[in-house]
Amino acid sequence: MRTLAYIILLFLLLLFSCKKNDSVAYDKNAAIFFDKNYIDKLGKNKKEKYLDSIVDLLKLKKNDSTVRNSYLKTATEYYYINNFEKSLSASLNALRLSKQSDDSIRMAKASYYVGDCYINSKKDSAYFYYLLAEKLYYNIHDYDNVGRMLFNKAYVLFYNGNYVECEVEIAKALRYLKKSTNHQLIFSCNTLIGNCLEKLVEYDEALHYHKLALGELEKMKINGNDDSNEINNYYVSSMINICNLYDLKGEFPKSIKILKSLLSADLKKSNPRLYANVLSNLAYSKMKNRNYENIGLMFFESLKIVDSIGAESDILYKKIHIGEYFLSQKDTTKAIQILKEANQLAVKIKNSNEILTSLKFLSKIDKTHRLFYANEYIKLSDSINTLQKNAHNKYARIEYETSRIEDENKILTKKNFYILIISFGLILLLIIIIVLRSLKYKNKELEFLKEQQKANEEIYQLLTEQNEKINVAKENEKAKIAKELHDGIMNKIYGVRMNLGFFNSKVDEKIIEKRKEYIFELQNIENEIRTISHDLSRSSFLEDNDFDVLLLNLIENQKDISFTQFKYLNDGMFEWSSIQNLYKINLYRIIQEAILNVNKYANAKNCEISVQKFNDASLIISIVDDGQGFDIKNKKNGIGLTNIKERTNSLKGEFHIESKIGVGTKIKVTLHF
Repeated sequence: MRTLAYIILLFLLLLFSCKKNDSVAYDKNAAIFFDKNYIDKLGKNKKEKYLDSIVDLLKLKKNDSTVRNSYLKTATEYYYINNFEKSLSASLNALRLSKQSDDSIRMAKASYYVGDCYINSKKDSAYFYYLLAEKLYYNIHDYDNVGRMLFNKAYVLFYNGNYVECEVEIAKALRYLKKSTNHQLIFSCNTLIGNCLEKLVEYDEALHYHKLALGELEKMKINGNDDSNEINNYYVSSMINICNLYDLKGEFPKSIKILKSLLSADLKKSNPRLYANVLSNLAYSKMKNRNYENIGLMFFESLKIVDSIGAESDILYKKIHIGEYFLSQKDTTKAIQILKEANQLAVKIKNSNEILTSLKFLSKIDKTHRLFYANEYIKLSDSINTLQKNAHNKYARIEYETSRIEDENKILTKKNFYILIISFGLILLLIIIIVLRSLKYKNKELEFLKEQQKANEEIYQLLTEQNEKINVAKENEKAKIAKELHDGIMNKIYGVRMNLGFFNSKVDEKIIEKRKEYIFELQNIENEIRTISHDLSRSSFLEDNDFDVLLLNLIENQKDISFTQFKYLNDGMFEWSSIQNLYKINLYRIIQEAILNVNKYANAKNCEISVQKFNDASLIISIVDDGQGFDIKNKKNGIGLTNIKERTNSLKGEFHIESKIGVGTKIKVTLHF
């Protein structure tokens, strides 16, 4: 029957929008831009000019938190005077500046404000910005506002006739608000899900949620909410929703009794629009109960009130009710006239549900244009069905109901207790079996690891022997160079020295030229000695760093097989000869395994490998890459990481890994000896 629920939900959404400035803390530093007390005293035109001057000033200021706050406050004030275009502009500026500063809190708030500005003109855009705000609020753990954005999204879906998906979004909101003290928001969510269920013809469930909404009003009273008039308006709205359900179930006397009790002079004075809705609904319930006394006057009085206010959605619903009234009085001409007006108004404000309602009535009573209205009805109905075809299922509401029941029912029955004990026993038995199998596997793995370590020792021994052969060859080469120095260069220097001594006493030109030749020869000897000296220096650098040679060779070999640039760092504060072979071979294998992992999975540009000695009792190996990283919690360790961990554990060392997607990976191994 009723589309009045739409009005109530619109009232609730606008109420949240008007109160959104409460969440913006007043910033004393913003006083140079925004004087709230002064603005509140201005009329609409002067207020708009004052806000325009603030915006012009803000454009000249550097982007900081004060400027962003001022844009948000200005957007709110524009919204209060119904200048949605300028409110949208200020909100978008706040969003742009917040993105530049990576200010998540104000990005969320600005997105929320932009959605509010679009709610009456571009519902798809409003939905998009509410969704953006929802994600941002979720990232900063502001779950009350996550629930609020889900409510706003559901509101958009409800007014587009997508009741199933609307129900899903509200169920999500209620899950986020389970521990919230924002009873007003929870009240609105329960009201909206009740209206969704009404549209889905689940009247008993809808009634349940409307009663939950009334429970939230009681909590608001208990918590000391001083605005009793506001709570009373909520109460009247909820009772109207409940009466709608009674009418849909055919229980008209219940509805009439409640609505009569709601009509009062105080309500008419404090909230004429709500009074008009109660009056119209009472007339409708009486009409459905075939009690036609004064209902025409009641309908027209309610229409007159909302018409004076200019509430088009209210006018639409009243005209549809009046059309039904004329039909009940067999006045087809007036019924057609008023329903045509309702249809035109529904098209104007894009209310698809009431377009369908008016078309349905007109197709039945307007014999001349019956076929036209029927075709229009079918066309629009098919369009709506197509949009709703891919809607989410109802599991979200079931999940919410389940979690709520679990919170309320903490005491288990005896039967459930036995089931729990048996289940626990079976699980424990399963765990024992798994542990035993795991231990058996670990023992085999340790045996294999010992054999592997023995093989590694043998390999290292062979490598050491090979290095000794290399050192012998170096020694032979150095002896050869020393002989060359003694037999060749020293003789040359002696000959040059003798000749220069001989020619030193002569001064003719030939002798001078000859002396120059010997000086040039000395330069050649000098270059030859320098070359030999450099060769010897390089050899001496490697004499005491055999294991470093192995590591360097391992890393240098990656240049030909990998796109990653590997870099090896050694603080040079210790000698490898003081380290046991067992530690060196495991260290070598750990680095080798890490390099293999980087090449296979990291997709890194750079990788740094460092070895440091700490307190003469520990080695710290660090492997850091700038690759794609991975989620440590969700990804199981591969064979490479497992091998590294096992080698570390076998030496009673410590293994630590850090990684984030898109950031890279850091492996740290500490060995104690």
